[in-house]
Amino acid sequence: MKKSLSIILMVSLLVFLFSGIGLAATHITFGTGSPGGTYYPLGGAMADLWTKLLKAEGIEVTAESTAASVENSRLVGSNEIQIGMAMSSVSFKAYKGEVDPFKGTPQPILGLFSMYPAPQHILTLDPDIKSIGDLKGKKVSVGAPGSGCETISRLIIETAGLTYDDMKISYYSQPEAAQALKDRNVDVVFWNFSLPGSAVSEVTAVRDVYFVSVDKDIVEKLTSKFTYYKEGKIPANTYKGQDYDVVAIQDGNDVVINKDIDENTAYLLVSTLFENAENIFDVHPSAKKLIPENGVKVGIEMHPGAEKYFKEKGLL
Repeated sequence: MKKSLSIILMVSLLVFLFSGIGLAATHITFGTGSPGGTYYPLGGAMADLWTKLLKAEGIEVTAESTAASVENSRLVGSNEIQIGMAMSSVSFKAYKGEVDPFKGTPQPILGLFSMYPAPQHILTLDPDIKSIGDLKGKKVSVGAPGSGCETISRLIIETAGLTYDDMKISYYSQPEAAQALKDRNVDVVFWNFSLPGSAVSEVTAVRDVYFVSVDKDIVEKLTSKFTYYKEGKIPANTYKGQDYDVVAIQDGNDVVINKDIDENTAYLLVSTLFENAENIFDVHPSAKKLIPENGVKVGIEMHPGAEKYFKEKGLL
């Protein structure tokens, strides 16, 4: 009788302990972007790395394809997902509650780390389109509606003195825009990603493509008005047939986190990534930019857990 009771108590204790472990598990959803850009493969690799190396800590990260920056900032703010990739310009507006769709409703997000800068790509199959002013009357894909890419596209177009009403606008995702350009169903596409973008390479493999530089006056106006935008370039020979430098507007790309995520979880995410980033360097060229010196350059207030790591590295 005593032996049976001891066994029952032992089994009950084990069930309780393992139940506690299950309850303590931290499940994190990581918003990335659509296939064809940088966010999607890089985010998937980061999620796999975290899940593998933080298993003992009970942390599991699942990457989720989204419409990227704007949607991720909103989903992180509502805690529908816990972390997400976003352009610095978009996360800044979300954090501050500036500009639609965030105007008047600051999102409860903080910066986890910065990933890399990304220039805006403007591609056409028409050699006569040489500047933004030449887009009038053309069929133009500006990016997924509400995305960071679409935000910059609209600003570039409006700063040139045009509006969407001056052209036929499409809101294609990156894969959709690539197919539309190959099929000549659009004249121009706007894309924003780090170098090189697989969607561009997909098009240049079958079509002769021309890259449109952003006019210098537009660059000067945008970079002076919006501090999160910088003048950048797509160096010659980044893509097939591109034997010239392309002037571009460049935005940063950050990972944002819901402000209520605990400090230890945030610290583990940041430290584990940057101490083991070399394991995912072959996923995409931009992964090689995942170093602490770049990571600390996040565009909004930093989460305390991230601050802890960057202070340990002597960067704050």
